[in-house]
Amino acid sequence: MQSIKKAICFLAILFSINTLYAQKKVSISIENSFPTASTKSFYSAGDSLIQYVGRIQNTNPSLPRFWMPGVYIKAKFEGKTFSFFLNDEVIYGNVHNYLEIIIDNKSFRLQTKYANNEFILNGLKNGVHAITICKDTESGNGYLEFAGIVCKKLLTLPSKPKLKMEFIGNSITCGFGADASKIACGKGEWYDQHNAYMSYGPLTARALNAQWLISAVSGIGMIHSCCNMKILMPQVFDKINMAGDSIAWNFNEYIPDIVTICLGQNDGIQDSTAFCTAYVDFVKTVRSKYADVKIILLTSPMADAKLRAVLKNYLASIVDYFHKNGDTKLYDYVYQKSYNGGCLAHPDLKEQKEISDLLLAYIKENIRSNHPE
Repeated sequence: MQSIKKAICFLAILFSINTLYAQKKVSISIENSFPTASTKSFYSAGDSLIQYVGRIQNTNPSLPRFWMPGVYIKAKFEGKTFSFFLNDEVIYGNVHNYLEIIIDNKSFRLQTKYANNEFILNGLKNGVHAITICKDTESGNGYLEFAGIVCKKLLTLPSKPKLKMEFIGNSITCGFGADASKIACGKGEWYDQHNAYMSYGPLTARALNAQWLISAVSGIGMIHSCCNMKILMPQVFDKINMAGDSIAWNFNEYIPDIVTICLGQNDGIQDSTAFCTAYVDFVKTVRSKYADVKIILLTSPMADAKLRAVLKNYLASIVDYFHKNGDTKLYDYVYQKSYNGGCLAHPDLKEQKEISDLLLAYIKENIRSNHPE
């Protein structure tokens, strides 16, 4: 009997090693290609079996176009071969977007190479697989167009989660400077360390089994944006391409249950009346789009002690104003320290996780019980 147990144990270990080895063989290659009429086993981007979440321009359903960070696409398929087509605007002629591609819970962070990209998954086992494709870079990096899938058979995905979240903010919310795993801080281009998929918003949403939408632009503020930017969040909140302040967004496409607003870092310390008045007006705008949403005002996780104290007082006064006027679905949360471990003093991946964990705990304690599973 003892020898049989040892044999079973050995086989289990061998199976685990083989499984791990098989997983390590999965890779993704990129070719300069686009689908044609002769492309076999092709599913159009407009196929009902493909799920999309985010601010997407659907003027041409076979080429859904999106600018914003965190827009994501999901599919489930059968077989051992899979590829998808993605067109990149290649804004300014040389800017390529980054993607997060998650296949069977294994994550790849890749950058497009061409205007017309075919991403080919290699080393898959024959069977059923799930894939998520997420835009890691932001609207300032230009648009992407999803152009379809090639596989043996697309399958029906589970329904989208009922809970919906939206994260309004600036570079912190975009995942700017968080991921230096491939290109070190200070090297490459300003967007080379972007990772929207692993920023605090999507992390929080996934922990709550929620859909997510990121409405953020690096450098943007409530009444003052940095870096000579000519846009403010109240101005571009209703756009599909926020950085370009263009293409009206239909808010009926996505109505969240919970919204967080994380602004103020780029504003800095401003006149309290000017800042709070603009903030109140913006919250009213958000409320006008989503009548029943619960809104959490966040202090900036990057703020130093002086700015944190100012934002804490401003946000508390704004929440108090709304409560006194009958809107009790407004909350504020104060981050107690600065998160500056990433590029240009932004939060790194570890800090984005901590920012998310704190927000998650606050939501679970104060808000979550009132929303659907």
